[in-house]
Amino acid sequence: MAATALAIRRASLVTAVGLSGPAACAAIRAKVTNPTETRFIGGEGNWLMAHQVELERRWSGRTRLAKLAAMAIDEALADLPSADWSSTPLLLCIAEPDRPGRLPELDTLLFPEVLQELGATFAQSSAVVAHGRVSVAVAMAQARTLIAAGAPQVLIVAADSLVHGPTLAHYLREARLLTPSNSNGFMPGEGAGALLVGKPAGTPALVCTGIGLAMEGASIDSGEPLRGDGLSTAIKSALGEAGREMHDMDFRITDLSGEQYYFKEAALALTRVLRRRKEEFETWHPAECIGEAGALAGAAAVAVADMACRKGYTLGHEILAHMSNDAGQRAAMTLRFGAA
Repeated sequence: MAATALAIRRASLVTAVGLSGPAACAAIRAKVTNPTETRFIGGEGNWLMAHQVELERRWSGRTRLAKLAAMAIDEALADLPSADWSSTPLLLCIAEPDRPGRLPELDTLLFPEVLQELGATFAQSSAVVAHGRVSVAVAMAQARTLIAAGAPQVLIVAADSLVHGPTLAHYLREARLLTPSNSNGFMPGEGAGALLVGKPAGTPALVCTGIGLAMEGASIDSGEPLRGDGLSTAIKSALGEAGREMHDMDFRITDLSGEQYYFKEAALALTRVLRRRKEEFETWHPAECIGEAGALAGAAAVAVADMACRKGYTLGHEILAHMSNDAGQRAAMTLRFGAA
């Protein structure tokens, strides 16, 4: 096992189809969806639909994100004594800085609001990771560095929502939302997830064996011809770290949420990296159940893969996860389930 490997010790999810990891993963496995009407009207005069988390009150803005994050953290750290929380770095994954309609002061205020909600503290090396859908992969790379420096474990938390008036208005103008008149779009979502990661301990666990990061010049709004170079590079880097080839992977789990651009990119990357024919190569995309939820995408991918492996309903134990954001950042992670 490579020295850079990280084991997923606990995973949690808070989504529109389940307020815990087991509930959300069971719903995603069953292809359950739960879109509801928002308070925003689309171009056809209909209420926009979104995958919204049902909470006891209609909190909004940063307060809502803090509540969602705290729920995910409580589940992920349920077995960790509260005295150990203060020595655990927390990497908080949020929306990228150029997200349309991004909440103000998200980088500086959300983290302390999460701590206040929990009534807890975390290690001084905690940080905010603001890269949207690729945030969790970036945080996994940072977690490897922290653990190599002596951290006993690292908590990666993602909290995000696209169910926000200015954000929805922008994507509606750009014809990127799924509506009755536009099939080439996504349905917005929201939620939170948490991954407690550490060194493999020899017991069966989902292990991240490789991470690849890259940039795509032909981002979705660049107007440049798409060749899938960025995602291909990220996938090759992750496979190289893991000592694997694309044909060794049993299935893929991605952040694909309905837009043709990203499905085309995934197909192009596959043709550029896969060098041996496979009879089947499934692609899982949890966003079909939980919506396009930004930074949550990476946490959902890992949590769903972890539960699927533990419950034994996958096609194998070698998994490729990949994510892309609108700014052009691309990320891939190789995951393997088994004993280190």
